[in-house]
Amino acid sequence: MAKLAMLGAGFIGDFYTYGLHGMRSRDQVHIIYSRDEGRGRAFSAKHGVPKWTTSMKKAIEDPEVDAVVIGLPNNLHLEAVKLSAAAGKPVLCTKPLGRNAVEALEMLEAVEKAGVLHGYLEDLVYTPKTLKAIESVRSGALGQVTWVRSRETHPGPHSDWFWTKEVSGGGVLLDMGCHCIEIARNYIGKDIRPVEVIAVADTLVKPIEAEDNALGWVRYENGAIGQFEASWTFRGGMDLRDEVMGTEGTIWVNNFLRTGFEMFTAGGKSGYVAEKAEIEKGWIFPVGDEIAELGYYHMFTDMLTALDNKTAPQETFYDGYIVNEIMDACYRSARSKKWEPVMLKVWRGKEKADPISAIRDYDKDHVFVKEERMPDGSIKLILKNKGTGKIIQKIKKEK
Repeated sequence: MAKLAMLGAGFIGDFYTYGLHGMRSRDQVHIIYSRDEGRGRAFSAKHGVPKWTTSMKKAIEDPEVDAVVIGLPNNLHLEAVKLSAAAGKPVLCTKPLGRNAVEALEMLEAVEKAGVLHGYLEDLVYTPKTLKAIESVRSGALGQVTWVRSRETHPGPHSDWFWTKEVSGGGVLLDMGCHCIEIARNYIGKDIRPVEVIAVADTLVKPIEAEDNALGWVRYENGAIGQFEASWTFRGGMDLRDEVMGTEGTIWVNNFLRTGFEMFTAGGKSGYVAEKAEIEKGWIFPVGDEIAELGYYHMFTDMLTALDNKTAPQETFYDGYIVNEIMDACYRSARSKKWEPVMLKVWRGKEKADPISAIRDYDKDHVFVKEERMPDGSIKLILKNKGTGKIIQKIKKEK
């Protein structure tokens, strides 16, 4: 049983604690740190947490604490990680790791120098559907992944600090683009180097300094593209969707908004429907188990199993650092309106990735381009002559 210090008594601290305490878990939050005494007391009572404090240092250094979970605003991540590393405590940090890659690299260096376990709490790569899809991709079901499109959109975050650029470090790109970028890395291959990006990040609707909409394309060394779509101005709830295209197949994943659970209500008691849901009447889309659907159970199982076994979890601070470097390049691209290089100061993947190639011979003179069954039952083949490069078609009648 691991005893944990939870840093942050807000929305994400709630979700994390539900995830840790759910399903009769043997791991427990032992102490809650909140900057607000009232919120800390209320959190302690709500979740049955034995201790509360307004001192981050006290929470981390509590002698009974086995590991630290950071669910704080982005501007406090670096301080919390440094205190955890100094105390020799394993540390799990919410996304994004840093407000920028400089902070993220400093955090990575701190935990590695201290020799403590570190986990990047990227819950959306741990959703049950995503884990199953990643397993299928790694088994070769899709062939070589060529393009991943990941989308997270909703009406905007729940706390004031997200909307304050000096605290958060950025807008929707930093808040939600980080999810999409890491999802794409998992499908394409985390050992494939991201080389350049082009992105749009603009403030279209909200009266804020940071961007409320962002689109981007990350090109990987083997030619694959990771596409992200993020918005704080989408109306209708929270839309989490991924599409994975490969040389031999396709996967579509809808994690949240339309999952097969629909309900109509003309009235009745109002209350919480699902994260970022905007209405409580009419057709609504509840979620059977948000903690499970958003990946928290699997994420903390992976993290705390790694703690038990003294191994690295699936997502580490190194992954968080890579994502921060990609996002920094996206912000540069949004300003320059050009492709910008991803300037990785630390890279531990392949030194050179082979380009995507699915070329196969049809016969000694031709390579295969495409095959299609026609309405009359015949099969049309599109072929390319090896010598001349000419594209031809050939009709093949089935016996």
